Amino acid sequence: MSLAHRKLSIVADENIPGIAAMFARFGAIQQVDGRSLTPEGLQGVDVLLVRSVTKVTRQLLVQSSVKFVGSATIGTDHIDTQYLAANNIAFSSAPGCNADAVVEYDLCCITQLLDLSNRQLKDLTVAIVGVGNVGRRVADRLTRVGVKKILLNDPPRAKFEQGFVSLEECLSSADIILLHTPLLTTGPWPTKHLLNKSNLKLLKKDAILLNAGRGPVIKGADLCHFLVTRSDIKVVLDVWEAEPVVDHALANLVAIATPHIAGYSLEGKLRGTYMLKVALAKWLGLEVTESLNEYLPKPAIESVEIAESADPLSIMRLLYDPLIDDRALRATLGLDNQAEAFDLLRKNYPIRREFNALTIKGDLDCLVAQYLKNLGFA
Repeated sequence: MSLAHRKLSIVADENIPGIAAMFARFGAIQQVDGRSLTPEGLQGVDVLLVRSVTKVTRQLLVQSSVKFVGSATIGTDHIDTQYLAANNIAFSSAPGCNADAVVEYDLCCITQLLDLSNRQLKDLTVAIVGVGNVGRRVADRLTRVGVKKILLNDPPRAKFEQGFVSLEECLSSADIILLHTPLLTTGPWPTKHLLNKSNLKLLKKDAILLNAGRGPVIKGADLCHFLVTRSDIKVVLDVWEAEPVVDHALANLVAIATPHIAGYSLEGKLRGTYMLKVALAKWLGLEVTESLNEYLPKPAIESVEIAESADPLSIMRLLYDPLIDDRALRATLGLDNQAEAFDLLRKNYPIRREFNALTIKGDLDCLVAQYLKNLGFA
């Protein structure tokens, strides 16, 4: 009997949302702790669904019957894709599933820091390092809100496309640097420790550096040493070199520290699960008739009427305030089980909706209304 005509045995990370609702049609689902998954736990299993905390390697799969691996993530550096291909194991990930959530995380953090310094985003130069699903959307959203000068750095794309600049130009010229690269340790353009003591010194005075890509893209020890002498630099870190372990000394030097939750909007998480559902159905030769919207609950706040004096930051905080996550992470830094607490912050993350879930009403200045629309609000 083919897999499409029998109930499958599915093992899924317990922190992938919507699994039961979206995958019940395919078979029996066992939800597990993704960090502690063992080869023994995959005996007789057909489908494995993971997040980035699970390393899917030959050692994990060699004695299993797994024929389909899905990762509800945009990155694949935790997956041995060569082994999967060589052993006829189908694979699918969810590129771009939470890209809008990460974009809005960037915007909220940047706006928060600029508000403290009385600087206007539209007047500054922004550099985006890594112009993939997230980077492209960041650039688009920044353009829509009036940022005139955006520098793009992406060596693999620069080989075939125009409009890209060097990393050195980004670091030395930009007021804001956003890192959205994958983690690559080999090949012509490795990104591990892309930022280190040799180039961090290029950052201009009062620059903002934000990393919501992969932790090891910045060499943590070098950044820590750099910030001791450059207190003018404001750093936002959502990802950490040795996570779930967080470098306490580094965390104490950055402006905003969060526990790898930039992409944790409800839409982003459910979209990742939905993309795996579609991929598995296609692999089985089945049709998916349900849309993602059928799995999205109504927002707790669907619309809000604001006064003419309301500013964008106060409206953004209605949906997301990065300082809440910052305080939550800092509260774990002195704990003996800090790494476990880091995972719990992610596991128990509260519902966060994307900007387009909120409709703004009110007698607004037309420029303010257009700015909010360009940010992504309805």
